[in-house]
Amino acid sequence: MSGNRRPLKDVLIETASALEKAGIEAPRMEARRLLCWAIGCEASGLLTRDDMPEEVMTRLASGLDQRCARRPLALIEGETGFWSLTLSVSPDTLIPRGDSETLIEVLLSLRPKREEIRSVLDLGTGTGCLLLAALSEYQEAFGVGVDLSPAAAALACENASRNALAERCAFLAGNWFSALRGQFDVILSNPPYIRATDLDGLMPEVRDHEPERALIGGEDGLDDYRRLLAQAKAHLAPQGIMIFEIGRGQEPDVRALAEEAGFTLREARADLAGIVRALCFEHASARLCVQS
Repeated sequence: MSGNRRPLKDVLIETASALEKAGIEAPRMEARRLLCWAIGCEASGLLTRDDMPEEVMTRLASGLDQRCARRPLALIEGETGFWSLTLSVSPDTLIPRGDSETLIEVLLSLRPKREEIRSVLDLGTGTGCLLLAALSEYQEAFGVGVDLSPAAAALACENASRNALAERCAFLAGNWFSALRGQFDVILSNPPYIRATDLDGLMPEVRDHEPERALIGGEDGLDDYRRLLAQAKAHLAPQGIMIFEIGRGQEPDVRALAEEAGFTLREARADLAGIVRALCFEHASARLCVQS
C-alpha cells in the first residue's frame, strides 16, 4: 500500500483480502474497523471519504501487519465495547468478550429491583468490565474489584473514570478474598478456567497475546473455583447471589464444588452460542428459607 492517495474502495478490498489470507474471520468487517482506527473516525466517517492520504495508509499498514500476525484487533485499537461501556484494554488483562455479558443478564433477571443492590464484588476484575457494567445498572451500589495484577487493577481504575463511575468503586491488587472484609450483595467472577493441556489449542490471539495467569485454571481448569468457593461463604451476604463464568462443559463440576461448599444453584444460563456460560449460586440456607 504505497503512493500519495488511494481510493477508499480499493483500500478496503485490499485490506480485507490480506486479512482473509491470514485466516481472520469476518475480514470485511475487520478491514472497516482497521481503516476507522487508521483514520481516527467512527464507521459513519468512512461515508464522507473518497480516498486515503499517505499518512493514513502508513498507519493502516502498521495495523494490518499486526492483525495479520494475529494480534487482537482490540489491542490494536486500544479499546473495546462491553455492555453499554467503552473500555480501554491492554496486554495486562483479558479482552472483554460478549460471552461474559451473560453474567450481567443473569444478575438483572434475578435482581430486577435496582435499589436492592448496594454492594458488588468482582474477583479477577481485569479491565473492570463486569463490575462497571453492574454499577452502570445499579445506581445505588458501590463496587470493589480485585485482581492479582497491579497493572490490571490500575487499568480498571482508568476505565471507571472513563465511564464516570470512579466515585462508586475501588480497585485492589490482591489474591481473591485475601484483602477483603465484610459481605457483598453480589459477587461476580470470571476466573481462569482453561485446562493447562488446552493452552496450545487456543486461538493465537488468545494464546499469544492475553496473560496466561488469567487463562489457565490448573490441570482440570477448576483450581480457582476451588479457591473462590473455599472462602466465598464468609463474604456473600445471607440473601446474596454469586455468579461465575465457566467454560464449555464445566457446569457439573463447578456445581458439585459449590454444593460441597454450602451453596446451591439458582440459575444456569447459556450464551448466544448455546454454551452454558454463567452459573448463579446462593447460600443453601437461603433456598431452604424460601421453601419453608
